[in-house]
Amino acid sequence: MIEKKPLVNDLYTADPSAHVFGGKIYIYPSHDEDIDVENNDNGDQYDMKDYHVYEMPDTETYPKDCGCVLRLEDVPWASKQLWAPDCAEKDGKYYFVFPARDKQGMFRIGMAIGDGPAGPFKAESDYIKGTYSIDPCLYPDTDGKYYLTFGGIWGGQLDQYRNNKWSADNKEPKGTEAACTPKIALMKDNMKELAEEPRDLIITDGNGKPLTGGDEERRYFEDPWLFKRGDTYYFTYSTGTTHLLCYSTSKNVYGPYTYGGVILTPVLGWTTHHSILEYKGKWYLFYHDCERSGGINQKRNVKFCSLEFNPDGSIKTIDGSLGK
Repeated sequence: MIEKKPLVNDLYTADPSAHVFGGKIYIYPSHDEDIDVENNDNGDQYDMKDYHVYEMPDTETYPKDCGCVLRLEDVPWASKQLWAPDCAEKDGKYYFVFPARDKQGMFRIGMAIGDGPAGPFKAESDYIKGTYSIDPCLYPDTDGKYYLTFGGIWGGQLDQYRNNKWSADNKEPKGTEAACTPKIALMKDNMKELAEEPRDLIITDGNGKPLTGGDEERRYFEDPWLFKRGDTYYFTYSTGTTHLLCYSTSKNVYGPYTYGGVILTPVLGWTTHHSILEYKGKWYLFYHDCERSGGINQKRNVKFCSLEFNPDGSIKTIDGSLGK
């Protein structure tokens, strides 16, 4: 069994976006640099410079490194920090989305295109206009439309935006203020542009009230993931400061979403970042922790484990501690 074991042991990998293409599982992680930098809330310790793609023929076999598929120097608009990416297929092309800081130090979301799921990917000359912050998730809906969700607070700068406008005066909501929301936008058919202004993806409590900034056990911090099971959309995410992966549900892709519960309890290390997929009739959670480095936050490793649903559609909580 390779579940809950580091899948990659020669590089430090994190933030896995996993998908099934052509009957195989492809993992799109970020690549932690083996450096010792003091941790800070701006995320300077996560100084990634390239991306690798990993291919798994099944859930019993360790993945194969398909090689480096995109480098920082090949992204004309970016200055540093290639953080958590994602990938989607449309009409035989593979669209690799990723965040990076632009020349002014602001996070934007870029697009790179390849002919196969293992890349390589060629970056567009500029970032996707209208995007900002980090953690893009490119979701193909069952009706053929594609949606981009994104956003992360603190180093990801989401808390500095209101109505898609940036100001250094904007701060993270606290107490009973409505929490920062991730963003969602329909993509144009060319997959290179947004078809609309990003909308707030609102997560509510069981009574229809938006979660508050002080509700750190449930409110959104970063790491959006969107999938559909039956007629229900699941929006899953990380709470950041309380180190939980949580889920919410809706019958509409735009929401509002209702908080559902905890997917994964805290792992070793500060961050938790994930993706969820169905493969051969079973569901799996891909995530990272810091087992290989003994808890060093910028030296993470990708893992996966089985994910189970209750008959009512709720997700069973997984113990994130090592060996359980």
